[in-house]
Amino acid sequence: MPNGIASGILGVPGIQGSRLNRREIMFCWIIFSVLLIGVILFLGITADREKIGINLTESKLPPSPAHLFGTDWLGRDMFTRTAAGLVLSIRIGFIASAVSICIAAVFGTCSALLGPAVDSVITWLADLFFGIPHLVLLILISIAMGGGARGVAIGVAVTHWPNVTRIIRAEVMQLRNTEYIQIARRMGKSWGFIALKHIFPHIFPQLMIGLILLFPHAILHEASITFLGYGLNPETPAVGIILADSMKYLSSGMWWLAVLPGLTLIVTVRLFGILGDSLRQLVNPETTQL
Repeated sequence: MPNGIASGILGVPGIQGSRLNRREIMFCWIIFSVLLIGVILFLGITADREKIGINLTESKLPPSPAHLFGTDWLGRDMFTRTAAGLVLSIRIGFIASAVSICIAAVFGTCSALLGPAVDSVITWLADLFFGIPHLVLLILISIAMGGGARGVAIGVAVTHWPNVTRIIRAEVMQLRNTEYIQIARRMGKSWGFIALKHIFPHIFPQLMIGLILLFPHAILHEASITFLGYGLNPETPAVGIILADSMKYLSSGMWWLAVLPGLTLIVTVRLFGILGDSLRQLVNPETTQL
């Protein structure tokens, strides 16, 4: 029996089939993650804001078809509050991650190109951020920036760049020794010109993947400091505030106030993690060809 037919019958694909299957699996995970994230955003954006209002006649209702996540002690629909809070968390996470990636791109490139002095300063600064407890630093920056969505976004952005900076620095260090970069230097091109024309286009995929992979950390840290009372205003429908408010009612049996919003937050964070990991494997030829 020919090898190709035998491989198909036995379910053992050949080398080329194995590559195709690996890419198909990653594409399926990417599509699955994007669709679910899109559904979450759609539900949060199109949610009826009147359901977030106080309605004491429907207070403390358990989950039902009318109220999927139940209602709280003020009669507010928890599904609507959770969806709106996730949209806010995703928006803050995107802004913070984008700013953090920009900082990492500039610092990582300058560290690799501008000599030992600049490299030492940026490395020392990154080590300084690593040496301070992450959550404590985030809270201090958020408070210093006035709290609220702006303060949280700045705090998350300023505290998430060191890891990506080290990755970008290592990538640029390899690129600077390539032949076309050396030729550009001999032609008198500045490091700024080389970075814009040759280096940034090369590391752009890594920056986009880093942006997506920072999303889960940004969302969780926003929820964490909001839960602790140092983030968004208590009136804001945010997941961290929902979880903080629900703690005092868990002992009375209102489990749905914390469990369902918490699970939704975990699922959303995990979706961004799956999306980032799948994209990273897709652009990496070593993992794609396994």
